[in-house]
Amino acid sequence: MLEGKHIILGVTAGIAAYKSTLLVREFVRAGAHVQVVMTPAAAQFVTPLTFATLSRREVILDMFPPPDQPATQWTKHIELALWGDAMVIAPATANTIAKIVCGMADNFLTSLVLALRCPLLVAPSMDVDMYRNDVTQQNIARLRERGITVIEPEAGELASGLVGPGRLPEPPAIVDAVRDVLAGVRSDLQDRRILVTAGPTHEPIDPVRFIGNRSSGKMGFALAAAAARRGATVTLIAGPVVLPTPPRVRRIDVVTAREMHDAVLREFDGTEVLIMAAAVADFAPSSVAAEKIKREKVAGGIWTIDCVTNPDILRSLGERKTHQIMIGFALETSDELAHARQKLTGKRLDLIVMNNPKVPGAGFGSDTNVVTLLSADGAAVEIPRKAKADVANDILDRVVRLLGASV
Repeated sequence: MLEGKHIILGVTAGIAAYKSTLLVREFVRAGAHVQVVMTPAAAQFVTPLTFATLSRREVILDMFPPPDQPATQWTKHIELALWGDAMVIAPATANTIAKIVCGMADNFLTSLVLALRCPLLVAPSMDVDMYRNDVTQQNIARLRERGITVIEPEAGELASGLVGPGRLPEPPAIVDAVRDVLAGVRSDLQDRRILVTAGPTHEPIDPVRFIGNRSSGKMGFALAAAAARRGATVTLIAGPVVLPTPPRVRRIDVVTAREMHDAVLREFDGTEVLIMAAAVADFAPSSVAAEKIKREKVAGGIWTIDCVTNPDILRSLGERKTHQIMIGFALETSDELAHARQKLTGKRLDLIVMNNPKVPGAGFGSDTNVVTLLSADGAAVEIPRKAKADVANDILDRVVRLLGASV
């Protein structure tokens, strides 16, 4: 989606400007051509040379050209406004947001915004009290009224030491938002109630060890984020992962398979769509040692752990479902299609997403995936290697059709 696209990155004077350097790299890796535009004050945080090196383009900082440049260069904001396929301002300070709302053009960046013909995305980033200020919130609301995409800030510890909303989202989340805008993603899941599970489960052996798997949770989090961007009311039940909560997503953290089973069961009746992307452990130790098991106490150098089976979440919900659409994941390393179809029918699923971690680009922790979508009518659709954000939208496209068919 970003291959060959012209992306304008506006950088304003916030401490989060350092993240924008990583954002340039993400766009370039995706095949986009990136033109960085900075406000003069932003250069106090990151030098233009850094952005120029990463983007391989001269950074635009000043409205008017130096004395040794042709005078016609002052129209560059008009040329760039025609060049861009999308513009994203990240970070966007309260000051720049206010200027955009008021139509001010006192630097190159704000002048460019007035001339822009392509979609504009704004990622507010500032301290918590500045963000919560009534004036800032009114200005952000006015941006949305004008059709500008606002990328919600994350909550967490800020540079001031305060905790709250105002953190610039991580670069992959911003790239996903730009990709969605360019793809013309609609609000086709508006107010739909979607429940997503993600990540691994950890089954404790003793206070320091556990049985787990290599799932990073990236696919499930991508699904939750994409569903929220398409207007859904999303609840994300996450195993132990180190991923930030997507904007506008309600998150429930669990550790074990039984905790995930109980959490899903509590949420299921009020759900329209369940997407079970979590890699739930099939087995758990039959007992958990109260203290760390010492290797010196293991007889003969062989340690045997007795396990019991964990609850089969999808099977129990398949027996319980009434109106819900249920989507499962099948991670298979042999006879993939046969095993996935067996799971599809045996658990009363409407769709199953099959992938093989041995396939390049589909492994645990990867930012890409290679999947096959198998539906209850027997159809199989292969999705080649794509970013997980793109795969998420392919899956959600099928969800939209399933919801339409169920009406």
